[in-house]
Amino acid sequence: MSDDERAIRQVVETWMVASKRGDTATVLDLMTDDAIFMVPGQEPFGKAAFAAASKGMEGTKLDGKSEIVELKILGDWAFVRNHIDIAVTPPNGSTVHRAGYTLTLLHKEADGQWRLARDANLLSVRN
Repeated sequence: MSDDERAIRQVVETWMVASKRGDTATVLDLMTDDAIFMVPGQEPFGKAAFAAASKGMEGTKLDGKSEIVELKILGDWAFVRNHIDIAVTPPNGSTVHRAGYTLTLLHKEADGQWRLARDANLLSVRN
């Protein structure tokens, strides 16, 4: 396994751990300033909208796992196909279970760090 592959796998792991802790600052640092997210039923949105949505989820518990199914490095770009299975529990609500695949493009920036640049999230609600 190359150093770049290890670094990308660490980004994915750090994202999941920080998300479980509610550590939005760490998650935001794992994405490029021009990151774009695509989810079903919504217009694509960027880092600022992600940060605002995260702030609105304070007190929400997230638990789950992420499994890298495919990882390919192409110079200073890489893509990851991931299977994610999560449970989200709002402070005063019922747990929602979502599972499915994501396709994530990462970019190795000038500081040598891999960061999420584009993400297509295909998770759907599961019973």
